[in-house]
Amino acid sequence: MKASHAALGLLLAGCTVGPELEMPQATLQQRFVNGDAAQIGAVAERRWWQDYRDPVLNDLVTRGLAQNLDVIAAMERISEAQDNLRSVGVSTDVEYIGLRSGGDEVTTTTTNELEASYVIDLFGGVRRERESAAAELVAAQADVETTRLAWLAELIAAYSNARYYQTAITITRQTISDREQTLEITRRQFEFGDATEYAVAEAEALLAAAKAGVPEFRALFNSNVFAIGTLLNEQSGPIMTRMERGAPQLRTPPAPRTGLPAELLRNRPDVRSSEAALAAAVAEVGVAEADLYPSLTLTGTIERTSGLNAWSFGPDISLPIFNQGLLRATRDSQLSLARQAEIDWRSQVVSAVEDVQVAQSDLTQDRARANALNQAATSYDKALSLAQENYRAGAITLTDLLVTDRDTASARLSAASAVNDAAQAWAKLQIAIGAGAAATQ
Repeated sequence: MKASHAALGLLLAGCTVGPELEMPQATLQQRFVNGDAAQIGAVAERRWWQDYRDPVLNDLVTRGLAQNLDVIAAMERISEAQDNLRSVGVSTDVEYIGLRSGGDEVTTTTTNELEASYVIDLFGGVRRERESAAAELVAAQADVETTRLAWLAELIAAYSNARYYQTAITITRQTISDREQTLEITRRQFEFGDATEYAVAEAEALLAAAKAGVPEFRALFNSNVFAIGTLLNEQSGPIMTRMERGAPQLRTPPAPRTGLPAELLRNRPDVRSSEAALAAAVAEVGVAEADLYPSLTLTGTIERTSGLNAWSFGPDISLPIFNQGLLRATRDSQLSLARQAEIDWRSQVVSAVEDVQVAQSDLTQDRARANALNQAATSYDKALSLAQENYRAGAITLTDLLVTDRDTASARLSAASAVNDAAQAWAKLQIAIGAGAAATQ
């Protein structure tokens, strides 16, 4: 008798089948190429966009973090994952049943019935289900941060592009003014017989081409402001009014520290999500393994009918004998999914390292390019001023002036575009290291 009780105790205590999670080791270099060996610690709360020192941008980010639909949807998936975690292993049901009888008299009987079933976790299947659900919750929380970083990348790009196109409009208007002067000089020379009608037509064509650039850049400015409205989940009209007041292009702050590759395992939310997905996949192997063995469910019912109380309670044993082939195939499939999840995690880690190194390289090169093009634009501005004086004095031909004019306009726009590229490259590097993922305002 004692032996029987001992055996029953061991049976109810059960065991947990399936593999235990052992995170694989990622082979990472000790530091990034051209990086230092200094750690940066946790950066999820870093509000790096404030380093641009642009009050309009700061306000847009603050509002958008609180009301962007993508982030809100991702947060709702956290609630779904929390509900799934709570529901594992327990089910309840309450029924209220109204009955009507026929004949001369009509009576109504109300039945209040509460049913509850609890799974006795003989082989750890429920425990594995909870592990999977808990991992999915962690993944959902990390996915919110990934969504937030993606949103920040889109907003910074749209805002930086909008300011660039505003600058391009200003540059184009300056070019229009320069070409109006050239046309005026050419017409005057034509009146005195010092220029041909062809020269006048060429100057007019170049002026018209410059004027055509304004609506093009205006359309691009508008489209980026509309994108900002969508990203903020707001009407674009008030945002357009505020943006039209103008502001300088975003200037690139000092280069951020990138830390160590190993820190990406903690700081990058997409890497943490992949890690949680791997944990869930391994737990699901245990769930499938437990399905191969008998299961025991205790079901109880408490019923109240016409003032009478009744209850019942008993076990329900399931013996998976005839579907072992299917269950083993399901277990093997889950093993394959777990191996795929590990591969996905390793791939995510490698991609994260690449993201940082590419962003770091792009920032360095874009900054150097912006500096060089700004110097070129300054030199071309001086050359154009000298060319206009020489053309007015008859020292150079219209062709020489127009070549300098075109080169100057191109250099100005190229310099502004490079400034835009460098500003966005700085944001991409911040996002690549996971900075700002947990910032909510």
